[in-house]
Parts: sequence; C-alpha cells; structure tokens
Amino acid sequence: MATLNDLGLSDYEARVYRALLSAGSATAKELSLASDVPMGRVYDVLGSLEKHSLVRSQESSRPKKYVAVEPETALERLVDDKRRELEQEIERYEEIANDLQERLESNEPVEDRFWTAAVGAEDSVDLLLERIDSSRDSISIVVGDLSPQLDPDTVGDSVLDALLEAVDEGVKVKMLVSPDVIDKLGADVQNRYAEVISENPRFEVRTLPELYGTFNVIDDIEICVEVTNPLAPDRVLAMIDLKDPEFASEVKDEFDSQWSEATGF
Repeated sequence: MATLNDLGLSDYEARVYRALLSAGSATAKELSLASDVPMGRVYDVLGSLEKHSLVRSQESSRPKKYVAVEPETALERLVDDKRRELEQEIERYEEIANDLQERLESNEPVEDRFWTAAVGAEDSVDLLLERIDSSRDSISIVVGDLSPQLDPDTVGDSVLDALLEAVDEGVKVKMLVSPDVIDKLGADVQNRYAEVISENPRFEVRTLPELYGTFNVIDDIEICVEVTNPLAPDRVLAMIDLKDPEFASEVKDEFDSQWSEATGF
C-alpha cells in the first residue's frame, strides 16, 4: 500500500501531517500528543512540513496554531518536489556521461572484420538505432520494403529521430527509398520527412522503383543488413551488423550508382 513515505516524507512528518488533517487545526503540543512525535522533535517536523508547503501556520495566535494543506494540493506539491529531484539527478548523470564519453572514446578504429546480430524485429530496430547513433561521418540507407511486423509510422519516426540527432552532430545522411515504402507511411510521417529534408541540407531522400532489400552503410566502413526469415518472407529474422571497410566500400559504390539514377522525394 502506498504511503506518504513513498513521496519523501519521514515517519514523523507523515504522522504529524495525518494528525493535523484529523484535528483541523492544532498547536505543536496538541500535535505531539496526537501523533506520538516527541515534543522535542515536533517543531522541527512542522518546520519541514512548512518548508514543503504542506502546512500553514497562524502566527498571530499564542501558542501558534497549524493547519494542513488539502491532501490533493499537498500530494501535487510532493510529486513536483520529486520531479525536480529526478530532473536534477538526470542532469547530473548526463554531465557524468558527457565527461566519461571523451575519456572512453576509442582512439583506434577497428581494423579487423567484426560482426554481430540482433534476432527479431524489435531487437533489429534497436541495433539499427544504436549504429546510427555511432556514426560520425555519413549514413547511406536503402529501404526497399518494410516488414508487416513493423509499424511503418512508429519505425519511421524512431529512425528519423535518430537520423536528426546524427545530422545535428554533422553526419551526412542519404536515404534511398522505394515508392512502395513511402506509400506505407502515414501523411504525418511523410510531411515530417519532407519538412526535415527542406530544412537540413545534410539530409537527402530519393526514390527509386524496384529497390530490393534493406541495408545501411555507416561511415563507409560498416553495414547493417536486414535479413528476412526464409520460412516467412514477410517477417524479419535478424539485423546483421558487419564492420568490413573493404566490403562496405564496394556496397557504397553500388549505392552511389543507384543514387545517381534516383529522383528527389
């Protein structure tokens, strides 16, 4: 069962606040008796509750009387306090991550061939987004078709968000798409892509009929290839990521050849 402690109040604070709700208004001595909080602590507890705007005091009365803020308002204020704390924590972790990134960045490129794979549609999308995020120079994308497993608008938005972050970091993006894939996108996603293209000179999309397969060339040294399930061609089996500069260069040359024949989005 949820308690006021879950929102950050101490046991003493929760007991005094509840006692004050029951009493309507009360002095510190009365609250000490009603809540079983020692008299030597009750003033500190009331001061803390006032600091969090959970109780109000009547300064003119002698002895001073207190009244509880309505529960709905009090809970909203406690949640707001927690939200601010979490935002501060997030900012602190982001600063730590930014500081560590520079020190953990690898100075040596991967020279040898290296490959990995993600199995299933969702994990395949996650791997693609990860590799897009890793790009530092260029991304060349071919989307010949979309699996019925994947919602085109959801995936389209997620990929666009990742590509925009890459473009903001100076990465140049070229996307070659079949007209069928564009037709599968909703109007909102199509309009968003069109707006992004018009505002970002480093982001280009072209269309070409009879495109087959879906793959991505990252920084001209790495390839992400979507593999369909041979037993169910309408489903994604895996995403294979291969680091091989020589092979990636050959694929990029073929991409450039197709790109020159494509038309604007």
